[in-house]
Amino acid sequence: MLQLLGLSAHAETVYRTTLQYPDHGVAALSKDTGLTEAEIRAAFDELAALALLKPSDQFGGRLRPVSPEVGLSTLLASTEAELAGRQAQVETTRAAIAAIAAEHRSNRLSDSAIRLQGLDAVRARLEELQRTTEFECLSLNPGGAHRPDARSAATPLNEQALRRGVTIRAVCRESFRNDPDTLAYAHWLIEHGGELRTVPTVPIQMVIVDRRIAILPLDPSAPRSGALEIQSPGVMAALCALFEQCWATGTSFGEQPPADDNGCTPVERTLLRIIASGDTDESAARKLGVSLRTVRRMMSHLMERLEAASRFQAGVNAARRGWL
Repeated sequence: MLQLLGLSAHAETVYRTTLQYPDHGVAALSKDTGLTEAEIRAAFDELAALALLKPSDQFGGRLRPVSPEVGLSTLLASTEAELAGRQAQVETTRAAIAAIAAEHRSNRLSDSAIRLQGLDAVRARLEELQRTTEFECLSLNPGGAHRPDARSAATPLNEQALRRGVTIRAVCRESFRNDPDTLAYAHWLIEHGGELRTVPTVPIQMVIVDRRIAILPLDPSAPRSGALEIQSPGVMAALCALFEQCWATGTSFGEQPPADDNGCTPVERTLLRIIASGDTDESAARKLGVSLRTVRRMMSHLMERLEAASRFQAGVNAARRGWL
């Protein structure tokens, strides 16, 4: 109980016992407390150093306990002064951190792009931004399955942000539903208050924080190589508009993508556009995040419905019938 004042458990036991039996010597105190005589003497030294035992004038120099009103109150006052000093140091350090952070921010030009080299630098910056997000975090996720290391890094940060009342909206590629782990993460995000929609293809990987900072990949084909941090108001307006367009065309997680009046799903319409633009089946599979076999099966079904003998004719017929 008195460890905060600097007393060990043995010293506290001996002190309390001497207060009750001030005339007991080492042998008697050993019987009273169950401690060895060596432990009693070590406790005496400790208590004397803390001025809780003093030589007795009445009993020929034998140590007597100092009353708790005096001895313990003195130790408490000393501890309080020490804690106050530590608190002052904490406040001074807090002010120093704020000054360093302000200087760091002032060194960033609002219209310049900051290069974040490598995956570690990107994650460190995202962690910093997530902890300071005030009201909103938006993201476009063009990949299929989320990597386990990325999920483990994002989950606690997202949970903290959601508890603070931050809105989290994410747009993912429809094919992410094919990965069980990513699907489980999506369920977790929704259950904790996040929002998620899916689209057939996502144009670029992107994170937007409070509509003032965006993180974009240095190389979209190698997202783990690094990123650019952008704060330019003009660029931010364009990126926010891109996100809102993707969001408006997306399907809420948990719902089936609706078919249009021609019976085409969003994925089928996107596949027709990809093929009509001249891309190969392999390219379509990469963009949609599905297997080549799935693309060919979907395309065969569409060609049959469009009464087309070739992929090119399917694109022409789809345009003529207003499918695109």
